[in-house]
Amino acid sequence: MAKKLSITPVAGTKNRVIVKAAPAEEKTAGGIIIPDSAKEKPQRGTVMAVSPKDEDGNSPIVKEGNTVLYGKYAGTEITIEGEDYLIMRESDILAIV
Repeated sequence: MAKKLSITPVAGTKNRVIVKAAPAEEKTAGGIIIPDSAKEKPQRGTVMAVSPKDEDGNSPIVKEGNTVLYGKYAGTEITIEGEDYLIMRESDILAIV
């Protein structure tokens, strides 16, 4: 289950979400260990917090605890309570898994 954060994203004109990125793959399907320098940036994560309704009154589609796919360069990396997260617009999310 999603850990409750002490921060809430602000909606503004677009809903915003905070996502905890899934860990990068350590091995290939064939068992080859991937060094840190060659690891791909994860494009999957868990929604940890969502903004309230935006200025137009639209509620976010995603909910806390959803696993989502997002663009490779989506969001801004932030650190909260020693953990790394991404804060992004809801429109940067490509799919709910």
